[in-house]
Amino acid sequence: MLEKINETTEFLRAKGIIDPDAGIILGTGLGELTAKIDKRIEIDYKDIPNFPISTVEGHAGKLIYGEFGSKKVVAMKGRFHYYEGHGAEQVALPVRVLKYLGIKCLFLSNAAGGVNPSFQIGDIMVITDHINLLPNPLIGPNDERIGARFPDMGEAYDKYLVNKALIIAEENDIRIHKGVYLATSGPTFETPAEYKYFRIIGADAVGMSTTSEVIIARHMNLPCFAVSVITDLGVEGKIVYTTHESVQYEAAKTESRMTTIMSEMISSL
Repeated sequence: MLEKINETTEFLRAKGIIDPDAGIILGTGLGELTAKIDKRIEIDYKDIPNFPISTVEGHAGKLIYGEFGSKKVVAMKGRFHYYEGHGAEQVALPVRVLKYLGIKCLFLSNAAGGVNPSFQIGDIMVITDHINLLPNPLIGPNDERIGARFPDMGEAYDKYLVNKALIIAEENDIRIHKGVYLATSGPTFETPAEYKYFRIIGADAVGMSTTSEVIIARHMNLPCFAVSVITDLGVEGKIVYTTHESVQYEAAKTESRMTTIMSEMISSL
């Protein structure tokens, strides 16, 4: 794994991706946040050694580097999911490469179904903790050069960054929640019984990504901040027919608010 990380990292540095301050992984319908990146370098995933290919509509499959506010960022416009058939190593490598490029924090976003009755479609939830029902991406041999065999997950989501986001949201009059994100494998949306179960065990929102990336990042002691856009509701009496297109549509409507939060947070690093 380390040999592939170094090979990919050196390739990207040779393309001009040097010393980024932050990494960003953008989820369904949120890829247009990258329009705010100036003086940009764009590289298709298919042209990057060892990178998997994103196959999901709404995930463009590009690595974008440039200036975001007053900082340099490298953004993944499109992520990788277990339901696409990607294994743990394929999901892990891009996150590890971001770390080896030099990022100080990892910012993530996703579209999620709300199971908290107080949520509304279009709300933004800052993730404070997670329940991971996906295979743990650290299963298998461990390379101590990358991280410890048994990483602590007591603060998977950085408390300072969470508090910073809440302050920014209040200053900009943006409705925001805190909550627990639960990840399943997908690609099916949940049954009413599953939504009910997830709420009982402590989830506020459910999706098909993010937790694996956070586990990988924390394995390398990389601070993480993540948000969910609530694109549908899994609350009894409010469950409606959900499609990937409807999720994309609702996620896209939050882009201006998401951009405000993300840009001010990254600028404050």
